[in-house]
Amino acid sequence: MNEFIPRRGRGIVSHVSELIGRTPLFELCTTGTGVRLLLKLEQFNPTGSAKVRMAEQMIADAEREGRLRPGGRIVEPTSGNTGLGLALAALERGYRFTAVVDHHASKDKLRAMKALGAELVYVADDGSGTLRSVERRRVAAELVAADREAYWPDQHNHPGNGGGYRELAKELLADAGQIDWLIGAIGTGGSLCGTARELRRLRCPARTIAVEPDGSIIFGAPPGPYRQTGSGSPAGFPVGKNVCPELIDEGVQASDVDAFATARALARHTGLMVGGSAGGAIHVALERIDALPPGSTAVVLVCDAGEKYLDSVYDDEWLRGHGLLAPDVEEQVLQRLTRHTEVGHALQWVS
Repeated sequence: MNEFIPRRGRGIVSHVSELIGRTPLFELCTTGTGVRLLLKLEQFNPTGSAKVRMAEQMIADAEREGRLRPGGRIVEPTSGNTGLGLALAALERGYRFTAVVDHHASKDKLRAMKALGAELVYVADDGSGTLRSVERRRVAAELVAADREAYWPDQHNHPGNGGGYRELAKELLADAGQIDWLIGAIGTGGSLCGTARELRRLRCPARTIAVEPDGSIIFGAPPGPYRQTGSGSPAGFPVGKNVCPELIDEGVQASDVDAFATARALARHTGLMVGGSAGGAIHVALERIDALPPGSTAVVLVCDAGEKYLDSVYDDEWLRGHGLLAPDVEEQVLQRLTRHTEVGHALQWVS
């Protein structure tokens, strides 16, 4: 009797990591001069974030270089999205994963990491409600020093971070055909600089605009508090090697009010829910779009999903409690989106 052997058909995968990539490119609007604003929706990756790309790359590099032993332990300080990517890599490859976190992180990201089997180690809350990035790195270093089986990828300095976005750049060129402006939030620098590096290697001359929160020190501005997670660097935090000035044509800042209001307006206008830092990048793009050369294409990297921020960015009471609820700004963004969308539809009818 022949034993039945199931065969996978085309499009069927056996590991969640095989679903990484090929995320959609969404045309948000088109101006009267034919400028397209496209959103690269990385929230459609497993774990709902672009960071799963680089997490897989960093762990693959560590295995190839012999830095991770079978059954070993991965330790990383994270605000959540890198942690989710590493949690997925760890469970598929048989490692333990410890995420060093603070109470500033999205509660849903923390819950999701635990659901994927991660151990969460919290740093002490200093009562300010602000990022504890420096303290997270200190605690991670202590954990690694005390465990000979532990490996710290260090996303801010690991070359696999930027290297994990080579495929993203190729996807952009395959789908858009032309990219003149690349805009994205910057934190570790991996997604924006890694994508920009590969675009340049492929002879795409896109200009790169990096967006950090007001209060971040990456581009030398005075430090201050901010609530956008996964982007920027707070006071005292060393800017890592994956922030590459030679790949950034312009660095700008976006306030929490503008970032969150734009994310909320986008949800009401399109049904897409994006993270707060992506809202900041889209806000900058919308401010620039009318001044871009006719016929050009701008792409915003949307690095994570808004559903992770239902208790913050999309919660009126949370915003009101932090002085960040701004219906007037939301309305301004909505009006701009509506105007450009109507122009885009008119152009399609004419063509």
